[in-house]
Amino acid sequence: MNIIKTDLCVIGAGSGGLSVAAGAVQMGASVVLIEVGKMGGDCLNYGCVPSKATISVARTANTIRHADTFAIVNQPKPVVDYHKLAEYVQQVIAKIAPNDSVERFTKLGVQVIQATGGFIDPKTVRAGDNLIKARRFVVATGSSPAIPPIPGLENCTYYTNETIFNLTEQPKHLLVIGGGPIGCELAQAYLLMGTPVSLLEAATILPKDDPEAVNVIRDKLISNGLNLQENIKIIDIKQNAQGICIVTEKAGQTMTFTGSHLLLAAGRLANLATLNLAAANIAHTTRAITVDSRLRTSNKKVFAIGDVIGSYQFTHAANYHAGIVIRNALFHLPAKVNYRAMPWVTYTNPELAQVGPTPAMLAAQNIEHQTIIWPFAENDRAIASQQTTGFIKVQLDKKGKILAATIVGANAGELLTPWILAINKSLKIKDMAEIVIPYPTLSEVSKRVAGRYFLPLITSNKMKRLVKFLQKF
Repeated sequence: MNIIKTDLCVIGAGSGGLSVAAGAVQMGASVVLIEVGKMGGDCLNYGCVPSKATISVARTANTIRHADTFAIVNQPKPVVDYHKLAEYVQQVIAKIAPNDSVERFTKLGVQVIQATGGFIDPKTVRAGDNLIKARRFVVATGSSPAIPPIPGLENCTYYTNETIFNLTEQPKHLLVIGGGPIGCELAQAYLLMGTPVSLLEAATILPKDDPEAVNVIRDKLISNGLNLQENIKIIDIKQNAQGICIVTEKAGQTMTFTGSHLLLAAGRLANLATLNLAAANIAHTTRAITVDSRLRTSNKKVFAIGDVIGSYQFTHAANYHAGIVIRNALFHLPAKVNYRAMPWVTYTNPELAQVGPTPAMLAAQNIEHQTIIWPFAENDRAIASQQTTGFIKVQLDKKGKILAATIVGANAGELLTPWILAINKSLKIKDMAEIVIPYPTLSEVSKRVAGRYFLPLITSNKMKRLVKFLQKF
């Protein structure tokens, strides 16, 4: 058995683990990185990258399909070649993969061990034939698709985000279980690529988002042709020569849905099984590792970040966690997480972007707030490009401080950035109103919604009397 002593041992080479390893080694720490699967983790190989590549193909096909609305006539009817689609997705992954590769991290000075890592005591991890003794450990093993306990599912062929992007044939009818971001994004992508899709959701789609914004997404999905079934209970699943048959119940009525392919998008579970956390005295539930505000586990020599702690399961959250851990583990600074300006985006068309608490969250916390809204339909660039669906909604405290922003519309994820900055820096709505934004751009919705806040003041009788008085001089 080979014994390795190091400053930092990172278990998991997804986005968060890679960020910790790269940052620490470049600052002079010795680092061991353990990964049994593919470097880059879920985001590169099965999540963000392949899904956004697929969504880009779907949107391109849809643009061609509706090109006549832009005065382009006799355009070809788009046909997606699923063999080429799978190849394209892998090409995109391959272009990004060198940034996350074993070779790159080895050149940086990281010792990469490609094996399963698990604790054997509070200060030691075993990975293959290696025993790693580190001053600090970081668990960044990510999460995997949750498989719901549906009767009959174990006898059926199904896809998850880890396998759907390898599909080289067009489904005759895609069944999707789960209406979270993954389910909605991929359901719409396949719709726009010409595949009939039915989406089954036990509650309502996108439950963590502002319901008013979700209504915009729901209406768009249905207009795209989605057979959307919400608040539905799945009783049984069978597979036969005709395909997948799902028996459901809703309001006392039994319904059956049949499709050729089944995609499970029913949430995610932290990857804990191989870590042997009990040996390291690390507290956890069946779903996540328990951490404090500094991302330390109950074993203060061990940190945990990203999906494995079960909070914000986003790549950018894991990268944010990495910075917190580096400050704590390397510099012994008491850095703590602050989720006040944590954003998230659902990449449907239109996109839905959020930073800060939704109105329901503010109400639940008894936080006094006011709401201002501006529609995309009153934005000149949106009108010119036929992207008028959606709105921006901003939440303010009684002094005009920006608490949250919701954007549902074209490029919402890109438009969210100034609001993230505003919340992070505790800016007020007047700060957004004072900036100059180029015309015509979608970004003008931010300035216009800020201007709406001041509209009652500048059109008030008091203001009119003041202006009339000043004109005497």
